[in-house]
Amino acid sequence: MLGVIGGMGPLATADFFRKLVDATPASEDDQHVPVLIHSVPQIPSRPAAILRNGPSPLPALLAARDRLLAVGATALAMPCNTAYHWYAQLTDGCPVPFLHIVDAVRDQLTVGSGQVGLIATRATLAAGVYTRLEAEGLVLLSPDDSQYDHSIQPAINAVKRGAPVEAGPLLEPAIEGLLDGGAAVVILACTELPVALDAIDSPLRTRCIDSTDALARACVRWWTRGRG
Repeated sequence: MLGVIGGMGPLATADFFRKLVDATPASEDDQHVPVLIHSVPQIPSRPAAILRNGPSPLPALLAARDRLLAVGATALAMPCNTAYHWYAQLTDGCPVPFLHIVDAVRDQLTVGSGQVGLIATRATLAAGVYTRLEAEGLVLLSPDDSQYDHSIQPAINAVKRGAPVEAGPLLEPAIEGLLDGGAAVVILACTELPVALDAIDSPLRTRCIDSTDALARACVRWWTRGRG
């Protein structure tokens, strides 16, 4: 039974569940991954906690984890990149596997070294969530502050208010800039970003690693191993 700590944000959680279903090699209902989704959008803001000394989301994340464990979750996943800043505390004493979104992304990368683009929230970058990839020889390229202010953050905000079609065109120039700057591929390290590109059927999707899809596929691999 997969337990999902969601709600960060709700549309990103729904996107994760759809991608989990799509990634599962099933022909009948009972061949799909059994899932418990804890979607509580009132978890305190992760960026505010990291960047502005706001209230920590850790107590709410721990409560979500423990609720899922109490009702039978035998593995956990969390489709929110920034929340992995608290991964060590969430896995401390956790009796079941807790899949890491960065490990899932790494499994999708076809480049062993060199430059890759990374588009994430400022909080994810400040927390160093993706620095574990640098230990494997990857150089992470990120957009500049101007692109964050005028493209990336407005795109994230648009998805959160339910306007992904508006978000897609805002995001594309930042991706193109990283590719033009030498990135072999661009990691979409915020779970709102794939929603934006999918909404406009962007051709740039083929040049990106979708962290939501990567986590979904890692969950399917966990489920498949457990079944057989």
